[in-house]
Amino acid sequence: MSIQTVNPNTNKIVKSFEEMTEKAVDAKVAKAHLAYINWKETSYQQRADLLHKVAKLMRIKKSELAKTITLEMGKLLSEAEGEIDLSADIIDYYADNAEGFLADKVLDPEHGEAIIRNSPIGVLLGVMPWNFPYYQVARFAAPNIMVGNTILLKHASIVPQCAAAIEKLFEEAKAPEGLYTNLFITGKHASALVSDKRIKGVSLTGSEEAGASIAMEAGKHLKKVVLELGGNDVFIILEDADMEKTVEWAVVGRMNNNGQCCIASKRFIAVEAIADEFIQKFKDKLSKMKVGDPMDPATDLGPLSSEAAAVHLADQVKRSVDEGAKVLLGGKRADREGAFMEPTILTDLKPSIAAYHEELFGPVASFYVVKDDQAAIDLANDSNYGLGGSVFTQDIQRGRRIADQIDTGMVFINHPTWTQADLPFGGTKHSGFGRELSELGIQEFVNKKLIRVSGLNDPF
Repeated sequence: MSIQTVNPNTNKIVKSFEEMTEKAVDAKVAKAHLAYINWKETSYQQRADLLHKVAKLMRIKKSELAKTITLEMGKLLSEAEGEIDLSADIIDYYADNAEGFLADKVLDPEHGEAIIRNSPIGVLLGVMPWNFPYYQVARFAAPNIMVGNTILLKHASIVPQCAAAIEKLFEEAKAPEGLYTNLFITGKHASALVSDKRIKGVSLTGSEEAGASIAMEAGKHLKKVVLELGGNDVFIILEDADMEKTVEWAVVGRMNNNGQCCIASKRFIAVEAIADEFIQKFKDKLSKMKVGDPMDPATDLGPLSSEAAAVHLADQVKRSVDEGAKVLLGGKRADREGAFMEPTILTDLKPSIAAYHEELFGPVASFYVVKDDQAAIDLANDSNYGLGGSVFTQDIQRGRRIADQIDTGMVFINHPTWTQADLPFGGTKHSGFGRELSELGIQEFVNKKLIRVSGLNDPF
């Protein structure tokens, strides 16, 4: 598989990169390990100072970095700029809070004294996706650098310029060589790299298939792994929802990042009383979206990340229709060059239909009508995925009761599933395991070492 920038707005190749040789990768791993030996001895303040420099550089270069995101994977330019801001905020968040999160925990044993001390474990390998090229890296790298670990990063092969730019930010911030290292390698090479004894843990955000491959290798070599995989998030609309605001959030929840979000709202479940009103207003909003160049501020919906992604999504829609689903809106590739898909709504979905179970990674919404709260909960849970979900209602206690019964890692009330530095992020079932962000996210790759002090006469 080649490593190259292909502009999805035109499907034209912009730039290609050579995959690193095994010898070059081995040298990078060696430098990362050597950097760890020194970095683990630095103070939290030294680590924080470096990360603050990286965040500052990121903000200074926001326009340049954002344009690279848009060029490589098609995100609207305004959303790309928002991603840079979010990434810098996450880096600053861990620089400011890591020392408190990792402070010794004093225990109260029956005899003597004891503490739990959080220690780094070594070189970590991150395997990151294309849909949020900076944010995904920030939420993995920043907390672990603050722990005292060092980072090897294999980024998605379609965002190589973003990958190189992140490494350049660390270089410009005067990070020690080997602290953060970009690897131009394929996914297959990354899985094989897990066996390297110098690598102590792996974090992957991506597909189920990629997650299973990495987890198998990590398990074989007894290494800690964190996985954030796909999602098929529900967006439940109850009869007392504020309809205008709910529809606005439905559009954002489904179409943010051109629909290519693990936590995008994908399954819209409305109770009978307001189903017709919701779907008509939702359809009207989607039908008016301007499809076009993601660099153009007037564009509402840009391309998918690649021609292959667009072909796959169009095939999912076609298979679903062949199996009995109905197209309420769109359903086809947009009539223009590039990796575009029309805003689409599918209805009449049953368990025998592909789109009922599969993640639709793009601007395609699935719509369901249910009788009551329990039916909404049952449908929400009829999925192999368990990442996020949302409930829209003006009765907050009712929303909380429903949220408590949805089998996902995250549920938002009156807002689509979303992310910020101080909220934990992660799922259950086939959506993976482990958590990122917040205090929980910094605890994944640490050695929680017990240090016990006993008196010489304490009982055995």
